[in-house]
Order: sequence, then C-alpha cells, then structure tokens
Amino acid sequence: MSAEPDRTPRHTISEVAVASGLTAHTLRWYERIGLLDPIDRTYSGQRRYSDADLSRLGFLNRLRLTGMPVADMLRYVELVRAGEHTRADRRDILLDHREEVRQKISDLHATLAVLDHKIDLYSRLYESDLGDLGDRGGAPEPGDVSRQNHQTDQNDRKKQSA
Repeated sequence: MSAEPDRTPRHTISEVAVASGLTAHTLRWYERIGLLDPIDRTYSGQRRYSDADLSRLGFLNRLRLTGMPVADMLRYVELVRAGEHTRADRRDILLDHREEVRQKISDLHATLAVLDHKIDLYSRLYESDLGDLGDRGGAPEPGDVSRQNHQTDQNDRKKQSA
C-alpha cells in the first residue's frame, strides 16, 4: 500500500473546489453531513484542507460518478471512522455497489447498441436520399421550380382573398 496522504492543512476551499470539481457549497455540505472530517481552520476561520481531504474527495467523487447514493457513501465513511474491524463491512458495501455498477454498464451497452442500430439505419436512409438527388445531379428539375413557384403564387392569392 502507498503511504498515507499528508494531513497538513494547506489548501483553501477555492483551491479544493477547482481540484475536486465540487462547489464550495458542496464541500461545506460534505463536511456538515460527515462525509469529510471536520476541516481545519485558520485563526480567522477560513477552511484549510489537507492532501488527505483531497484524497477522500477523489474517492467520494468516484463513488458519486458510479451513482452511489450519499447515504451509502456516508455509511462507508462511518465504517472507516469506526476502525479496522469494519474492513469486511466496507468491502461488502463496495462489492454490492460494484454489482450495481456492472449492471448499469451492461444496460448502457445494450442502450448503445440500440443507438448504433438507429444511427446506422438513419445513415443508410440519408445516403439513399443523397443518392436519389445525385440521380438528378443534385439540382431540382426545371419544371419542379416553376411548379413550386406556381403553387406559392396560388397560396398567396388564397390568403389575400380570405
């Protein structure tokens, strides 16, 4: 395993917001509900995050990206705080969630196949339509333009008389 991340408070909330992709509001909320340990403060009350906080946020972001509910994330963090004897419970949470993620991936693959099929269908139809235009040189036949103009004139006259 790698060394523990540095716990020296050094990063401002705006720096952490940029680094994590979370808003300052979300960071404060994560602290308030307990996803983050209480954040160190400067003498003037400004939050200072450590590399360890950034590491936890990175993991939490991954869990959120996979669709893990905040309640499950909170349960996981509570187990971490409870100590090493909770490793099996933490593993179980991750195993259960991994199965949910695999199912979502499977569903997304099936959905992607449907999209690919439809795109292929529309591409073939579009190419067929272009081929039909190509038979006429891509330009309207001379009679088509005069018929369209005649129809437009008739429609305009009907509107004026109404």
